[in-house]
Amino acid sequence: MLEIRTYPEPVLRRRAQPVKRIDRELLSLVSDMLETMYAEDGIGLAAPQIGESIRLCVLNVTGGADGELVLINPVVVEQSDDEVAEEEGCLSLPGVRADVLRPERVKVNAFDQRGQEINIDAGGLEARCLQHEIDHLDGRMFIDRLNHAKQMLLRPQLKRLEKEFAG
Repeated sequence: MLEIRTYPEPVLRRRAQPVKRIDRELLSLVSDMLETMYAEDGIGLAAPQIGESIRLCVLNVTGGADGELVLINPVVVEQSDDEVAEEEGCLSLPGVRADVLRPERVKVNAFDQRGQEINIDAGGLEARCLQHEIDHLDGRMFIDRLNHAKQMLLRPQLKRLEKEFAG
């Protein structure tokens, strides 16, 4: 199992670099990320969350083997105008939850672990998870999408995480 990096770790705020090749090392990392995601009861995990600043994420919103997705160099190519607010949490922000406004549907292009191009048209929880994980690859966290008032309400929790990180 890999160590989950938590706020305010600097790696979580850097734009991740594109994956240049799929090799044995990357496939091992994918396997370890999936194992870590499941062990932490997550539905998604981006490489920066485990200290790797590369454009790779894994997710499974159904919990079944057929719901597992590995996305290499994912890009949101289209998003709906309709937005929906739903509660989000994050393995890198333990104990922090908030309603986040996001597009209801997205289309994402990426490569899978075999190097095959995949195109995903998603709505609901899958769309939300895709956007959340791709945000991580861009150095963003869900708290960055909140208005100032909501951010201020979370400030005590974020200060606690900052203190734990520093100590």
